[in-house]
Amino acid sequence: MEKQIHGRVFKFGDNINSDLIIPGRYLIYIEPDKLAQHAFEVLGEGFPEKLRGFQILVAGRNFGCGSAREQAVTAIQGLGIQAVVACSFARTFYRNAINSGLTIVECPELYDAVCEGDKIQIDLASGEIHHQTATYGFPQFPDSMRALLEAGGLAEYLKAQFRDS
Repeated sequence: MEKQIHGRVFKFGDNINSDLIIPGRYLIYIEPDKLAQHAFEVLGEGFPEKLRGFQILVAGRNFGCGSAREQAVTAIQGLGIQAVVACSFARTFYRNAINSGLTIVECPELYDAVCEGDKIQIDLASGEIHHQTATYGFPQFPDSMRALLEAGGLAEYLKAQFRDS
């Protein structure tokens, strides 16, 4: 996997749940741009627009907990977020992210070192995150998950499999 992601960080705390990411009343939408208009809006007016200047979310423990809704991942992608780095993820959110092609990385060591607005680089091939003068390692994805991420998610992976067969 040769993918590198770099950009500015927006930092969240612990237990950011899927209801906070996208409130239930917007689950009638499936389009990333419509969901993005309401992502994290419970945190204040204009919050979705504020996040558009960032490429990477960094969070504490248990990111994506709560309801098992795929729209939470879709809303994040609709904002233009390329990756989420957290101390830990709720398992359902983790799998939804992989299946949707959103890069997620567990790296608890980064959390205390990074500040909002910092720039980081995630190197998926080496399993490293570069931040200022420090480098932090993270576990590599299993081959099956890496294949889904490289394809852009489960749907794109399956399309390619059928095309190639």
